[in-house]
Amino acid sequence: MENDMIEIRWHGRGGQGAKTASQLLADAAFMSGKYVQSFPEYGPERSGAPITAYNRISTERCSVHSNIYEPDFVAVVDETLLESVHVTAGLKKEGAIIVNTAKTPDEIRPLLQGYEGRVCTIDARHISISNLGAYFPNTPMLAAVVAVSGCVDREQFLSDMEGSYRHKFAKKPQVVEGNLKCLRQAMDEVKG
Repeated sequence: MENDMIEIRWHGRGGQGAKTASQLLADAAFMSGKYVQSFPEYGPERSGAPITAYNRISTERCSVHSNIYEPDFVAVVDETLLESVHVTAGLKKEGAIIVNTAKTPDEIRPLLQGYEGRVCTIDARHISISNLGAYFPNTPMLAAVVAVSGCVDREQFLSDMEGSYRHKFAKKPQVVEGNLKCLRQAMDEVKG
C-alpha cells in the first residue's frame, strides 16, 4: 500500500447499491481528511446485471486514474457473483474479501478460486431487514468494509454518517436511526 493508499473494488448487481456504497465510503473518507476517488465501471448495465465500482483512499493526492486491478480489499454485495465473476482477480493476499452471505468465511473460501488471504462475511440481508424492514445491502456492506479495511476511524465514520443521513433524510427522520443501527450492527458482526 504505497502512500498509505487503500484500493477497494466492489462487485454487485445493478440496483443493489454497490455504486452508492462506494460513493458513501468516498464521502466518509473525504470528511476524515483523506484524498478519495469513487467511480463505477459501466457497460450495458441494467437492474440485476453485474457491476463493478472502485475506491481509492489515500493520505496524499492520487494521480492514478484507472480501474483497480490489484485491490487491497474486495466487497461482494451479491454472493451469487462468486459463481460467475472472478471476484478475487488481483486481490492482494495481505488484503481481504468481504462477502455478503449468511455463510461463514470457511464455507465461502472454497468458492474463491484459491484465494489465500483473509475472508470475511457479513449477513447484510438479515441486518438490513431487521433494522430497515427491507433489503438494502449497501449500508451493512459499507460498514463491513470500513470495519475490515480500517480505511476510516470507526467512531468518526459513524458520526459522519449520522450527519449525512440526518441531512439526506431530513423529511424521514425514522430512516436515520435504522440506518445507524445497520452500520453499528454490521461493524460488530462482520466475521473473519
